[in-house]
Amino acid sequence: MTGRHGGGVEMRRRAFLASAAGAAGALTALGSTPAPASSCRTLHVRPGDSVQAAVDAVTGPGRTIVVHPGTYREVVTIPADKAGLTLRGATRDPRDTVIVHDNANGTVKPDGTTYGTAGSATFTSAAPGLTVHGLTLANDWLRADHPEITGTQAVAAYVTGDRSSFSRVRLLAHQDTLFADTTALTAFDRHHYRDCYIEGDVDFVFGRATAVFERCHFHTLDRDVAFKPEGMVFAPSTARANPHGFLAVRSRVTSGAEDGAYKIARPWVPTYETTAWPSLVVRETELGPGIDAVAPYTDMREAYPWQSMRFREYRNTGPGAEITAPENRPQLTDAEAASHTRAAYLGDWRP
Repeated sequence: MTGRHGGGVEMRRRAFLASAAGAAGALTALGSTPAPASSCRTLHVRPGDSVQAAVDAVTGPGRTIVVHPGTYREVVTIPADKAGLTLRGATRDPRDTVIVHDNANGTVKPDGTTYGTAGSATFTSAAPGLTVHGLTLANDWLRADHPEITGTQAVAAYVTGDRSSFSRVRLLAHQDTLFADTTALTAFDRHHYRDCYIEGDVDFVFGRATAVFERCHFHTLDRDVAFKPEGMVFAPSTARANPHGFLAVRSRVTSGAEDGAYKIARPWVPTYETTAWPSLVVRETELGPGIDAVAPYTDMREAYPWQSMRFREYRNTGPGAEITAPENRPQLTDAEAASHTRAAYLGDWRP
């Protein structure tokens, strides 16, 4: 596969967002008049309105916010007390409705501090029972525009609440696209991502959650860099006490980069949780040629080698799944695979 310059990818991202706004007919303005608190079970957001204002107006559990086609340039935060909230696009195409912003880890806030990785997120939710369907969540911050910033993580979605469900959602960014995390170090919050498209480059699916990715499409971007690997798809940071981390099942991984330019994963052991024991199972998934088949895993730090982590595969297909160096591709047995299913990971929750 012929590589393309990362700058071209970034320009296409910007053009896509601009075209989405044009097709919808408007760009949401910041500072829209807040919506009053509402007891209605369904609230509608249209171009010119604020998604955050609708979230703020929700007064009870089990409410639905329908976001109509448009590009909404704002940061959206759903607090823990908005339990059972549903946020969905109004059409069948998630490309029609885009929530986007452009903060990065190193972006300076008005008070002179920086946002940090989690704080850079366009969309943040700590609410249990969240459902998101049929829209796009994006962070279009570009490294090329900000050479002065070294904290280049720029999160599209930071999710911590238990029973968080995403279906037909597009998640677009570069580094750290989806932060699938938990509400506390001791919590085993569960997430389910079904039929989602997730795009990025470095560690773009990461965190501590028990997260099932079912029939998802992961796409690795090309980067204008001279080194390999260009990035990694997953960087789990699973708590040692949690028997389940990330599970990708019946999914696929494609790439805009050269063949073999990406790793499946590397383990993230945070400085604030050095007892973490990252867990990732990729099963029955098509791995394209962008994945390095010979050495699909790598270390984040030498003190925590990937070989000591809970990284396993099972019945994957495609050129990126070819087993040429068995010591680099730990496989589940059939008996072990029976414990790595959606039902086993999600328990009594049936999203």
